[in-house]
Amino acid sequence: MNPIELPAEPASFPDVAASFMLDGPTGKLEAISDIADPACARGAVAVICHPLTPEGGTMHNKVVTMAERALRESGLDTLRFNFRGAGNSQGVYDKGHGESDDLAAVVEWVRRVRPDDALWLVGFSFGAYVTIHNAARLRADALISIAPPVGRWEFETVVLPTCPWLIVQGEADEVVEPQAVFDWVDTMEHKPELVRMPDTSHFFHRRLMDLRGAIKHAVRDWLPPLRQR
Repeated sequence: MNPIELPAEPASFPDVAASFMLDGPTGKLEAISDIADPACARGAVAVICHPLTPEGGTMHNKVVTMAERALRESGLDTLRFNFRGAGNSQGVYDKGHGESDDLAAVVEWVRRVRPDDALWLVGFSFGAYVTIHNAARLRADALISIAPPVGRWEFETVVLPTCPWLIVQGEADEVVEPQAVFDWVDTMEHKPELVRMPDTSHFFHRRLMDLRGAIKHAVRDWLPPLRQR
């Protein structure tokens, strides 16, 4: 089967929901953008990263799409993309190293087409690992980490961001040890906002609407001003 042909890299951020390819370090990266309702649109773009590629993670993951919905409903335009080797993105999974470069390339495009907007980074599981490790380097204006895989991946040497930061962790996570996340947060001098969700698994089964509400509630005070219409 021939790969799906998607439109090439846009010269501007699309003003309607769109699928396209962005130029990445090792080939094309598949992306989907969406826009907030103009009546509540804010001056920010959220870049959202998906879970582990070899375990089936893509930008269509239900936690990723729910986080995208929560932020779009909060007034942010959004951009999801597939890391190298996921979906129609070119390249091969690279244990977080190449994926960090993929994220940097996507951020570079967002900043080029939306130079005046704040940049928010959002990640679920492996996507949280990648965004946490790169938030300071990429000068994120806000960070949202859903089920960061503390204990499964190396977090000891990460340069922690100083921007507003939300961590959402299910207390019944069967993939990430919840106490490892809580203990890690306790070591931080400047602690992020931590939302602990009882009876919640790694993939937020039956709790996705609660996740949506938790994100929308937590970020209300971080939102940039409304866009000029």
